[in-house]
Amino acid sequence: MARKFFGTDGIRGRTNTYPLTAEMALKVGQAAGAHFVRGDHRHRVVIGKDTRLSGYMMESALVAGFTSVGMDVVMVGPMPTPAVAMLAQSMRADLGVMISASHNPYYDNGLKLFGPDGYKLSDDDEAAIEAALERPPVLATSEQIGRARRIEDARGRYIHFAKSTFPSNLRLDGLKIVIDCANGAAYQVAPSALWELGADVVTVGVSPNGTNINDKCGSTAPAQLAARVVEQGAHIGVALDGDADRLIVVDEKGRVVDGDQLMALIATSWARRDILRGGGIVATVMSNLGLERFLESRHLSLLRTQVGDRHVLEAMRRDGFNVGGEQSGHIILSDHATTGDGLVAALQILAELVESDLPASEMLHLFDPLPQLLKNVRFNGGQPLEAAGVRQAIADGETRLAGTGRILIRKSGTEPLIRVMAEGEDEALVGEVVEQICEAVRQAA
Repeated sequence: MARKFFGTDGIRGRTNTYPLTAEMALKVGQAAGAHFVRGDHRHRVVIGKDTRLSGYMMESALVAGFTSVGMDVVMVGPMPTPAVAMLAQSMRADLGVMISASHNPYYDNGLKLFGPDGYKLSDDDEAAIEAALERPPVLATSEQIGRARRIEDARGRYIHFAKSTFPSNLRLDGLKIVIDCANGAAYQVAPSALWELGADVVTVGVSPNGTNINDKCGSTAPAQLAARVVEQGAHIGVALDGDADRLIVVDEKGRVVDGDQLMALIATSWARRDILRGGGIVATVMSNLGLERFLESRHLSLLRTQVGDRHVLEAMRRDGFNVGGEQSGHIILSDHATTGDGLVAALQILAELVESDLPASEMLHLFDPLPQLLKNVRFNGGQPLEAAGVRQAIADGETRLAGTGRILIRKSGTEPLIRVMAEGEDEALVGEVVEQICEAVRQAA
C-alpha cells in the first residue's frame, strides 16, 4: 500500500502547508509516541532540529504530542541529524526525531524518525504510525503525562563522539580548513570539533537567522566555499548541508570533489588498512561509471541501489558492507554511525590528507569521471515511459552507447518529472542520446 505521508526520508513539505503543519506534528508525536510505548519503563524521545525558523513551532507541537501520550521528551536544540540518531541510542531512548528538510530551502521542513537502535524506521513502523494518524489518540492519564527537558551538553557529547572516529595518533595541526556549515545544524559543533583536533579553522555559513539555511552556501552551493579556500590559501574546504548528513569537499585549488571521489578515497584507504568489509562499497544508480571502473581496477566491487541513502543503508546491512553513499555526498560509515554523517566522513578524508602528506588536489581526484548528463522532463499524468516511441528511443540510445556507457531513466519520487540520465566516454554522444530520449518523452507526455 502506498504511503500517504512518509517519503523516502521521513515526512517533508512546505511548512504551514498540509501536511507540514503544527497540527500534524502534534499528531505525529501522539502516533509515534503511542507506537513506541512498550513495556512499563519511563519512555523517552530525543528531539533535535536544524536552524529553520519553523523549527520552534514544530518542536513545540511534537513535545505536546509526545507528552500527551505519556512519553518524556529530551530536547537537544540545533544538532546534526546523525547526532540525534547517536543520542537516541546512547541515551537509551525509545525514539529520536530530527526536525529538518535537509538541503531544502528554509520554507520547507520535515520530520525524520529514528528507532531505539539509531536507525531510520522500518517500512512497517512507518505504516503503523500512518495508520495511527487516522485514529483518535489514546491519551495518557493526568498522572502519566510525560515530562520535557532541554539538555545543554548535547553539543559536547556529539563533538566527543565525532572526534573518537578520528585516528587517535593523528592531529590536524598545520592544516588550514575552511568549513561551510550551510547556516544549518552543525554551525557550532563542526568548527569546534576541527579546532579541538588542532586545525586552523575558517568558517562560512555559521550565522543562522532562521531563513538563510542552505541559501547560496553548504554542500549544494559550494561556490562561496571554493572562493574562500583559494582566498585564504587553505589546504582544503569542507561543506555540509543543512542537517549535516551530507559532505562535499573542495581542494586547495578550489575544485569541487563529489561523493563518488570521496567514497573512492575512503574505500581504498580502508582496504589498505584491512578494515573495509563486503569487498567494496554500496552506491546508487547515479554514481559515475568512472567510480565503478576505478574500484574494479583495485579489485573492489560496487553494489548499486535505487536513489536514496535509505536504500544504500539497507543494502549495506543486508550484505555486510561498511562503506556506502551517494554522489550527492551522503556517506554512511556503519562502523561509526547508523546514518550519513558529514562531519565523520570529513574526518576520514582529513586523516588521509594528514597521513598522505599530499596536496588535496592530488589525493582527492582518484579517477576521471565519465561525461554524465541528467535532464528532467515534466509530464502531466499518464505513463510516458510505456509509449512505443520512448521505448524505441531508449533502445536506440542503448545501442549507440553499447560498451561505452549507460542510460538511466526513472520517474521522480517527489515531482511529476521523468529523469533522463546517460553517461559514456563520448560527451557529444551522451548529449545526443539524452536529448533524443527527452524529445520522445515530451511527445509522449
